[in-house]
Amino acid sequence: MKAIQIKERLSGTASGALSKLKSEKDNSSMHGLLVLFRKELTDHLKSARFLLMLALLTLTSMASLYGALGSVRDAATDSSEFIFLTLFTTGGKSIPSISTFLAFLGPLAGIVMGFDCVNRERSLGTLNRLTSQPIYRDAIINGKFMAGFAAVFMMVFSLGILVSAIGLLAIGLPPSVEEVLRITAFLLFTVFYISFWLGLSILFSVLWRHAATAALAGISIWIFLSFFMSMVAGAVADMVYPTEGIEGMFHMMDNYNLQLGLNRISPYYLFGEAAATILNPNIRSIGVITNSQLSGAIAGYLPFGQSLLLVWPHLVCMVALTAVCFALSYIGFMRQEIRA
Repeated sequence: MKAIQIKERLSGTASGALSKLKSEKDNSSMHGLLVLFRKELTDHLKSARFLLMLALLTLTSMASLYGALGSVRDAATDSSEFIFLTLFTTGGKSIPSISTFLAFLGPLAGIVMGFDCVNRERSLGTLNRLTSQPIYRDAIINGKFMAGFAAVFMMVFSLGILVSAIGLLAIGLPPSVEEVLRITAFLLFTVFYISFWLGLSILFSVLWRHAATAALAGISIWIFLSFFMSMVAGAVADMVYPTEGIEGMFHMMDNYNLQLGLNRISPYYLFGEAAATILNPNIRSIGVITNSQLSGAIAGYLPFGQSLLLVWPHLVCMVALTAVCFALSYIGFMRQEIRA
């Protein structure tokens, strides 16, 4: 009987020691991740490239806001409904809107922040010293991505708050709850849009040892998807469904649907479509609107919840693309021989 009691005490002591060791191990892992996160975030916020990108986005946004204020004042004399949203969707005579600038320059900010986050430390020899510390290896790649995501979040929302504050002082009309929700949703979508390019640049930083190669790969994909994807989609759609001649009249719908599907492969097109839908309550549908959809429809603005349902697939696709890029970066980093 005593032997059984002693055995139970020993097993209880062993299980308690194992659980305590596991708890200490988890705490050590979380502590190392937090330390790396704070270090990487501080490096981002103090880096010249982050400050330059923030200054570039701020200057372009202020230029767009200056051009938009004239249109906003004219519109305010006729109607005060959803005037605040026009600050983000309207530009000057020769200056695009703020949403257009973010769609174009946002990927550049993500690429600049992540193209050398791994290969630079490998070339400098600091990656070996970092892995020799009592931290888990996956905490390195996790901390770098989390810090980059936090820096992007701070950049986008600080820019959105600045534009909203200046617009509030200029037009003198506070935004409604509907406008606040739409602007917040737009800024969140912008964060995930830039984070996709951040994850893609981190992936290239893991795959290639030279920072110039990773930067060139990211910029090449950005230029292709932003400028040439629509041309390629149009050419492919015309090859599959020609629109010339009498027979082409029956292919117009198929041609448009194929071209639309190919364009939606590009995150640039996804972001532009989602931003226009969120910031413009007049948009009631995405894609082709048939007569059956128009019949019985009530004229008016689309509520925020319905607009969000229209762009929900876009947001899910953007988050999924970001997760895939980070997962590939994680797998590649964990399988690499760092100390070689």
